[in-house]
Amino acid sequence: MKTYQHLFFDLDHTLWDYDRNVTESLSELYQIYGLQDLGMASFENFHEAFHHVNFQLWDWYNVGKIDKHNLRKERFPKIFTHAGAKPEAIPAEFEEDFMSRTSSKPHVFPYSKEILNYLREKYRIHVITNGFKESQAKKMKSSGLDIFFELIVTSETTGFKKPDPRIFQYAMEQLSTSPELCLMIGDNPDSDILGAQRAEIDQVFFNPEGKEIELKPTYTISHLRELEDLL
Repeated sequence: MKTYQHLFFDLDHTLWDYDRNVTESLSELYQIYGLQDLGMASFENFHEAFHHVNFQLWDWYNVGKIDKHNLRKERFPKIFTHAGAKPEAIPAEFEEDFMSRTSSKPHVFPYSKEILNYLREKYRIHVITNGFKESQAKKMKSSGLDIFFELIVTSETTGFKKPDPRIFQYAMEQLSTSPELCLMIGDNPDSDILGAQRAEIDQVFFNPEGKEIELKPTYTISHLRELEDLL
């Protein structure tokens, strides 16, 4: 095992439980805004449409096909259309309510805080995320993750998105460190693993669902507790 000094964590789907937090918010919004009266057949229909459209939009965002403004502007109109509801029925404040409500949710993956508490005694730990600056900060505060990290790097602060190696290089420059002293931990094969490989940084692929990927990460784990054995 190499001797690392800096650990870079992804946030969504790695520490902060994006799916659980989003599902709670969507359920609340479905009830509060009476979406069944706006042409949304069921919550399950709404939930499926959200994940289909949101995943596609974030894929586009990560490769520069859409910017933050248009992602947020187009998200729920596309979701309503996909679900067979009328996009003109969307309340004006719906997107803002979704963002505020979701980023205030506290749920994290099992053992997130325990492993961070263990690791901060031995390493300097940081976040590198493609998420939006204000929402990521709110997520970390509402979930209690903010106390663990020294440097928070977002695509908005750097102008680069994972897997662009320049976002990793920016982080290393801020810390006056080099690739061989760093380790990236994340769930996304493209942004986290490929991005770190391009920056010549070792990687831990967090893979709780046992996905098959073509890339060869340095390490693979299915539970955050396994980091204790690696680090």
